Amino acid sequence: MTRSSIGHRLDRLPRGKFHTRMLFLVGAGMFFDGFDIYLAAGVLGALVREGLSDVDRNAWFLSATFAGMTVGAWLAGVLGDRYGRRFTYQFNLAVFGIASLAAAFAPDIVWLTAFRFVMGLGLGAEIVVGYGTLSEFMPPAIRGRYAALLAVFTNSALFVATFGGFLIIPYLGWRWMFAIAGIGAGIVWLMRKNMPESPRWLEAKGRHAEAEVITRRIEEEAYGPGAVPAAPVQRIAPAAAMDTPLSTLFRGQLLVRTITGIVINVVNNLITHGFITWMPTFFLAQGLTVTRSLGFTAVMTLGAPLGAFLGCLMAESIGRKRGIVLFSFVALVIGFAYPQASDPVLVMALGFCLVACVFILGALSIAAYVPELFPTEIRLRGVGLCSTTGRLANIGIPFLIAFLYTKGGIGAVLGLISAGLFVQGVVVAVLGVETKGMALEAVSAESDEAPPVATAARRPA
Repeated sequence: MTRSSIGHRLDRLPRGKFHTRMLFLVGAGMFFDGFDIYLAAGVLGALVREGLSDVDRNAWFLSATFAGMTVGAWLAGVLGDRYGRRFTYQFNLAVFGIASLAAAFAPDIVWLTAFRFVMGLGLGAEIVVGYGTLSEFMPPAIRGRYAALLAVFTNSALFVATFGGFLIIPYLGWRWMFAIAGIGAGIVWLMRKNMPESPRWLEAKGRHAEAEVITRRIEEEAYGPGAVPAAPVQRIAPAAAMDTPLSTLFRGQLLVRTITGIVINVVNNLITHGFITWMPTFFLAQGLTVTRSLGFTAVMTLGAPLGAFLGCLMAESIGRKRGIVLFSFVALVIGFAYPQASDPVLVMALGFCLVACVFILGALSIAAYVPELFPTEIRLRGVGLCSTTGRLANIGIPFLIAFLYTKGGIGAVLGLISAGLFVQGVVVAVLGVETKGMALEAVSAESDEAPPVATAARRPA
């Protein structure tokens, strides 16, 4: 029996309107995901001013967010591998969109916190499904760049949410922030109704006819009707679709990749929630006024969109593995230098560079690299497991940072972060595989525990 290789046909496509449309359909959801996450700062401040909340209840609100995102990241992996990328993507978008609209009408902080947990389920899922889904549609030549572009979409939401809150909350109130997130999610949900299911996932599930129809439609859009080149065939009998157990992630080379993905996610959360979100607190503790503290922070966080964009530019040039190792050690060096600086300009310059390095790493690793490490049959569960572990680290990181800062100041905090960067650099250098320019099936083929279905989808020699 012969059949065409869906993965090979998707990988040979020239970059075109289909790829751009997929980027924006996925990216729009990622943007509102980020907007919903970052609106918390402005909303919580407004709640305190209105007497509807206080510091303790704000902490419960934030904890509910992280708890929901942790559960959502895991559920996204399970649902995405079982029911498909498109179904899971639409489901989680509906969850955080509806919950956001409900939050706009919350009568008090208790109800708002409950709705925030439900929002968190969708917010945590969006990141897992978004990066994983896009990787399955993109040819190797642009896969890393487009995945990093998703990080640009997500990180741009920080700027929009921050300044949007500045313009909206004082005049219209905090409820409109949730309303905007919910309405935006609803619009994207409608736009994505016609988004195709991943042909790679359909093939892995044995649904070859559906995979063929979608792939043919994509090819006709790229080449024009009647101009589609003959599909290469594999002269092997396709393996029967079979369920891939979660335990596959803990055997052989897939265990090595799981460890690599977990380290990347934990270190990413350590840096983000151990330094970037604490910057205003550190500056205030060092004697700066609130205005100067926020000013310093604003300048330094401009490194976030720049870093994500630079990651996009470098994803296909230096590669994901090499880039992660390089910028882990660059950020480590800057982390050691930062506590030694006393001049305000130098402090902001080093902080800006450190933040930029952090978001270069995020674009290369979380966005582009981790989804490539796992075979299609278990991709979202692999990404979900790594993301869930990173989210769980969020629970203890704030307490650890507070303890270290009390005992040793900013130097102790950055010492921990530098240690994390060192571990990440070494782990990726020693255990990581370079994925630049490789088909997803070829990356999977390097794993001795790749599921049998993945073998049937490989490119012929």
